[in-house]
Amino acid sequence: MKKITSLLILSSLIFSCVPAKKYEDLKAKNEQCQKELAQYQTENEQFKNENTELTQALASKKAELDEFKTELSDAKRKFVEKEQQYDKLKKLHDDILLRYDRMLANSSKENSTLSNKLDKTQRELQEKEDELNKLEKDLNALKVTLENKQNALELREQRVKELEELIAKKDAAVNALKEKVSKALLAFENKGLTVVQKNGKVYVSLEAKLLFASGSTKVGTEGKVAVIQLAKALEGEEELEIVVEGHTDSDALKSSNHPKNNWELSVLRATSVVEIMTANSSISPTILTAAGRSQYNPVGEDKAANRRIEVILTPNLDKLFEIISN
Repeated sequence: MKKITSLLILSSLIFSCVPAKKYEDLKAKNEQCQKELAQYQTENEQFKNENTELTQALASKKAELDEFKTELSDAKRKFVEKEQQYDKLKKLHDDILLRYDRMLANSSKENSTLSNKLDKTQRELQEKEDELNKLEKDLNALKVTLENKQNALELREQRVKELEELIAKKDAAVNALKEKVSKALLAFENKGLTVVQKNGKVYVSLEAKLLFASGSTKVGTEGKVAVIQLAKALEGEEELEIVVEGHTDSDALKSSNHPKNNWELSVLRATSVVEIMTANSSISPTILTAAGRSQYNPVGEDKAANRRIEVILTPNLDKLFEIISN
């Protein structure tokens, strides 16, 4: 910069002292110098910018170099550590190989013993497995048996429940039947007629004096009324079995005509009662039975009480017997 200034001053001095031609030459040189100066200044600015960029790039490269040095140092440290670990593992490996060689050299007998024990253990395990499989099969069979028994038990409980319900219905029906018959025959309560419920049946007992004259098989007027009222009370009871039994005392009959004996007397009296019942009601004859027991089913020592007709009313137990048999 000082040089340029000196040149300018010198050119001014020369201009004042030299001829015109020289002045023009100096002027041209001065202009050339000015151009070169501008060019130098431009180049100087470019150099400055390039220098700044290079300085920044150098700093970045230095930072990368420092980082690389750090990574290289870490890698070297890790390599040393791995190398140390490798040395330890190699030493351990050598020790194990040495021990293994010694074991192979010194323990062939032990190996044989261990092999025998292993074979024995395997056999025992196989036996245990076989036992386990057998137990599993037995358990499955037992489960099936238990399920079958459970099903059978449930079915049996259901049958028992049905049986209990049926018995309860039967008992209720017998009670209702007794009440119905008792009400129908209430007028004859103190005239030798009784109504009793026992053993799941209804027993209507009519003493002979209410129905028959001595030794007769024909039912009297009052007795006929009682029998008809009984028959009317039993109308519609289709689920009944009605047995009319004739009974006598132990006195033997002394007659050459019919009835000849107590057997015949008991049967004929029962038959007379059945005929009155069927003739004066809608009772189906298919549910009626006339039977004679003679003197062989007395109710006590009183002969008058033994002479009787018993009408035995039994509910139809077919459904009950079916459940029981099942």
